Amino acid sequence: MSNKNTQALSDAGVSIWIDDLSRGQLNDGSLQKLVDDYNVTGVTTNPTIFANALKNGHDYAEQVAELASTGLSLDEAVVEITTRDVANACDLFSGIYASTKGVDGRVSIEVDPRLARKTQETIDEAQKLYAKVAKENVLIKIPATVEGLEAITATTAAGISVNVTLIFDLERYRAVINAYMLGLEQAREAGHDLSKIHSVASFFVSRVDTEIDKRLNEIGTDEAKALLGKAGVANARLAFQVFEQSLETERWKTLATQGANPQRPLWASTGVKDPSYSDTLYVDSLVAAGTVNTMPHKTLMAVADHGGDGSDAVAGSYEESNDVLDSVARVGINYDDVVSLLEAEGLEKFDASWEELLDGLQQSLDAARSN
Repeated sequence: MSNKNTQALSDAGVSIWIDDLSRGQLNDGSLQKLVDDYNVTGVTTNPTIFANALKNGHDYAEQVAELASTGLSLDEAVVEITTRDVANACDLFSGIYASTKGVDGRVSIEVDPRLARKTQETIDEAQKLYAKVAKENVLIKIPATVEGLEAITATTAAGISVNVTLIFDLERYRAVINAYMLGLEQAREAGHDLSKIHSVASFFVSRVDTEIDKRLNEIGTDEAKALLGKAGVANARLAFQVFEQSLETERWKTLATQGANPQRPLWASTGVKDPSYSDTLYVDSLVAAGTVNTMPHKTLMAVADHGGDGSDAVAGSYEESNDVLDSVARVGINYDDVVSLLEAEGLEKFDASWEELLDGLQQSLDAARSN
């Protein structure tokens, strides 16, 4: 029987995805339990998740031994390991994928983060990963860098469903929406069935608070401290307003009549970093029909234990949210500087995790060869 709090979110039109994947979860049934008991309908992954999975589990030993006897490069071996997990997770979610007509039952895999500033290489990698996983319900994650926008368009135009990641900035989000619509228009011209193409736009939440709170504390005035813990939710709520506005354009309405699916907002980075805040803050404050909330396991369990009742928390919030960001600017914090820094830091963290993944796999391969 489903947990009442996660069921309330599902009933409110929020898709719950888990921000975690490992072979152990697939093998021991714990991922299936999240589906059965906590309304989980999808999975997101990133380089950090795979690095931790390989480091913390023995479930990869057999495949590592097989790879050690081949002539594959280290980069090729990483693709073999990560795509196997993603493909198996896609199989686990295939029933949900079918029953929701492709809206849910999705599993995301990210392109090599070292390519985030390289447009053509990202396009090539996205197509390679899509072919390697070979499952309809895979989502290819592409960072929303300036260079990534063209890759989002090209990948969508090829009929591949995309999870656009690392979005912090409202203006960049508008550019992401445009890139998706342009990709759909090109896909239509190429003869693709638009109803088969889906996308989510991953808007990061907690990291905005972490950076802005740090600056607010440095300012230290009562006015600044009154804004602590408010900017991340306000920014995300205004992103939902941007999404709603995009659906009212003639351009979108034309695409919708041709079978196109909206690019749903996905709330990412929803684990609370500041222990003084509610550990369900970035779930309860962002309930809106037609969204995805991808949660770390700890956050999902917190929601299941003491989350809200699934009431819409976004409708009617736009004026207040604008006031929050205006107030943040008034105390001397530059929004553009914050979001630019967060994008750069996000890319650096994923690069470091990718290197950790490569180093860990190299050690495992070396150990397998010595045995």
